Amino acid sequence: MQFAFFAHAAGILLLIYSGSYIGLLMANLLIGLGNGCTEAACNPMIADAYEGNRMSKMLNRFHMWFPGGIAVGSLLSGLMTYMGILGQNQVWLLLIPTVIYAYLFFGQSWPKAKVQEAATISGNFKAMATPLFIFIAFCMCLTAISEFGPNQWVGLILEKSGANTYLILALTAGLMAVARYFGGDMVKKFDQVGVLLGSAILATIGIYLFSTQTGAMAYVAAIFFALGIAYFWPNMIGFVAAKIPKSGALGMSIIGAIGMFMNGLVQPIIGGWIDSDREAAAATGLSGDELILVAGQNTLEKLTLFPGILIVLFTILYFWLKKRKTDNKIAVNA
Repeated sequence: MQFAFFAHAAGILLLIYSGSYIGLLMANLLIGLGNGCTEAACNPMIADAYEGNRMSKMLNRFHMWFPGGIAVGSLLSGLMTYMGILGQNQVWLLLIPTVIYAYLFFGQSWPKAKVQEAATISGNFKAMATPLFIFIAFCMCLTAISEFGPNQWVGLILEKSGANTYLILALTAGLMAVARYFGGDMVKKFDQVGVLLGSAILATIGIYLFSTQTGAMAYVAAIFFALGIAYFWPNMIGFVAAKIPKSGALGMSIIGAIGMFMNGLVQPIIGGWIDSDREAAAATGLSGDELILVAGQNTLEKLTLFPGILIVLFTILYFWLKKRKTDNKIAVNA
């Protein structure tokens, strides 16, 4: 967390004062490192500080402030833009939460690992070299694409249909934050796998609606999409903490890193899909906003494949864990 504070503070200042592309690139790299270190420190801290369902509840509430911050930030940015405060002058706002979290963490002690094997690197790697961890790591790739892939492009695409980009962003992020606040109750009722399966279904519906609807219906699509992706990230982390506890802080960090890596890897690919779909739409005689909208929606239709695959995988995971639980009971009784 100390390094995260340094990276965030340095990155924000460089973002404000940079006068070159390289400077902006380094600024975003530093901010990204700060974000990664925050997750790497706080996810295991919460997993070690709380037990059972309370751990899932607090992980969801910790992660509610990722979309919560986006919702607040998008509304503040929109307001500042309306007031004529533009560009780098808006970035100063980011220093406020940076200083606040540094103050909150200063001098605090951190909880010890609950599982003895989780405290050793060898124990972490042994737990990660299992079919269950590898399976959930693959699922993390798809949940990250399902969440971040459409999120990066939906606003730009649906802006051409008359929808308000700021409002869609705020609506999606705001609903995600509210849903995550109640995430512990959902996990208590349906378990992590049940929640993840329901999320995949809702995300598929949401992305499909984004790919077929325009105007006011875009906000309906945003509701389905937000409720679908809200539980992906915290409950993938929570699944590792609860079902593969010996992987420890390293296992949770690796799962999060896989998600962020896939996000960075897939964005240029999605951009390439949009370019090719734009060429195909232009060949039919479309132009202007209609061209951008049709091409973008064709790309979004392709993205429904990822949460669609997750529906199948989380169904398999549900029966896999159910069988494992039954086998363990039989072994204990024997």
